[in-house]
Amino acid sequence: MEQLFLLVFLALGGSAVAGSVKVVNQGNEALVERLGSYNKKLEPGLNFVIPFLDKIVYKETIREKVLDIPPQKCITRDNVSIEVDAVVYWRIVDMEKAWYKVENLQSAMVNLVLTQIRSEMGQLELDQTFTARTQINELLLRDLDIATDPWGVKVTRVELRDIIPSQAVQESMELQMSAERRRRAAILNSEGEREAAINTARGKAEAQILDAEARQKATILQAEAQQKTIVLQAQAERQQQVLKAQATAEALQIITNTLKSETNAQQALQFLLAQNYLEMGTKIGSSDSSKVMFMDPRTIPATLEGMRSIVAEATNGNSNQLFSAETSTGNNRVG
Repeated sequence: MEQLFLLVFLALGGSAVAGSVKVVNQGNEALVERLGSYNKKLEPGLNFVIPFLDKIVYKETIREKVLDIPPQKCITRDNVSIEVDAVVYWRIVDMEKAWYKVENLQSAMVNLVLTQIRSEMGQLELDQTFTARTQINELLLRDLDIATDPWGVKVTRVELRDIIPSQAVQESMELQMSAERRRRAAILNSEGEREAAINTARGKAEAQILDAEARQKATILQAEAQQKTIVLQAQAERQQQVLKAQATAEALQIITNTLKSETNAQQALQFLLAQNYLEMGTKIGSSDSSKVMFMDPRTIPATLEGMRSIVAEATNGNSNQLFSAETSTGNNRVG
């Protein structure tokens, strides 16, 4: 009997010692009650409790968890029915509050998130729910974090996943978007035509300006060319007159010297003058501007005799004066 009692005692002692040792994994925490009241919190690692007196009532992770919010129907401010679902990221920061302040923490979180989503969606119009998704997430995060703080919960992030309008609203939105696309296409088409017309008008105006500038430059160049031509012709005529005057002067000089030195030069000069006189009459008669020339043949000998006397006087003593007069006459013609 003593051995039996000893075995029972050892068995009970061993079970009591085994029950007093509690191991909590990293990232988890546990709450211990002693005789029905909260006693302590077990941290990760090796912990000891009093057998039959202490009891672990709640054991949960303190790592971040994901709460999947099911789709729910909401009504926007402009009375449009939509269906919204979300994802909430949260974690327990105070294990004692999470167990003793609320019953069924996850269910309470789901209902709280659904209520907040309906409240936020009811303050927005349909178009704002699509364009202000980031602002909605921030508002939900702020409100949920404040609401769950008494439960020892920290909400780290809230994301709206899908915002789905009703079928009738979707059809209306598709019609609206189709009309908007047609309107934009018409606007772009009209703007393209306007730009094309503007470019065409600009091209014509620039072409006319370039054409006018080209004609102006051509006129200027032509005037400059004509001016240069006139200047060159004047210079050529002047040079020609100078050369003629120089040739006349040299010819008179030669004639004067010849008259001084040659005794028969007088008759030769008379013959040359008469010949030139006759040639002059021939040229005048053959000119286009002179069709008829009246000349008395009986005056020809008198004319020749007059020219001969002039030459004789010049030969007898006034050759130098004749040369000077002819030279000054030639110079005056050149000027």
